[in-house]
Amino acid sequence: MKLNWAERLVVNNPLRVWEQRLEVQRLRGLMPLEPGSLALEIGCGRGVGAGLILKEFRPSMVHCMDLDIRMVRQAKRYLSAQKKKTSLLVGDTSALPLQSGTVDAVFGFGVLHHVVDWRSALGEIARVLKPAGVYFLEELYPAVYLNFITRHILLHPATDRFSGRDLRQALAQAGLSLRHALELKRFAILGYALKEG
Repeated sequence: MKLNWAERLVVNNPLRVWEQRLEVQRLRGLMPLEPGSLALEIGCGRGVGAGLILKEFRPSMVHCMDLDIRMVRQAKRYLSAQKKKTSLLVGDTSALPLQSGTVDAVFGFGVLHHVVDWRSALGEIARVLKPAGVYFLEELYPAVYLNFITRHILLHPATDRFSGRDLRQALAQAGLSLRHALELKRFAILGYALKEG
């Protein structure tokens, strides 16, 4: 689901950049990647997350994907100094435009709760990951984005949303084992899951 004007303001502000920097540093501390790894960022937005992934995790390449071509164009400009280490893709998280078993890590910073068929998206994430690949996630729960105020301003799917328990079950069904998570029970989760097998 593409972001509306209010959501773009939320994700493209200096506070969000600062927050994302802290999240990436925390995730790297929990589960560093091997040098030369291949990564995918779903919902790359204007490219800030990919830039942080390159700086902190040092993969050989980050595929930067977003559903909104305007965001991909912004990411291209933002990441122009790192164009040899990035590829930019327009695509849907429910049908990732990559071959199976090709990436070492998938990063999703507040993306899955925007996806209507989020269970299929988890299946796609598992599909493109190599065995023992890592899914790094930061997600919000409905109490944050479907409350009385935000549901009238922000654009999110309103049905079949996930709680922490729902997310854990769906990760397991997709073959992803949640290994570490910092969770604010009703609000958000930050952690990583490994592909089993």
